[in-house]
Amino acid sequence: MNTTEKQKLLEALNTGIVTVTFEKVGTGELRIMPCTLNSNLLKENGIDIKIDMNAESDHFACFALDKKAWRSFRLDTVKQWDTN
Repeated sequence: MNTTEKQKLLEALNTGIVTVTFEKVGTGELRIMPCTLNSNLLKENGIDIKIDMNAESDHFACFALDKKAWRSFRLDTVKQWDTN
């Protein structure tokens, strides 16, 4: 994933809910994860902190809405992502 695509994904995560499909490290299993970094959605889930991610990173941390927990994924394992 190039920097422009990373930036688009990061902007989408900060704006709302994004469904990211990626390959889990170690198992190779595909994970489909609805997630966000949007401060309003985080507050709705009882989270008062904000994580600032950088498009230069090789992984992103975000709040997984299906697990109600913070998760991270490596950007080189992302198969696709879509906004909801």
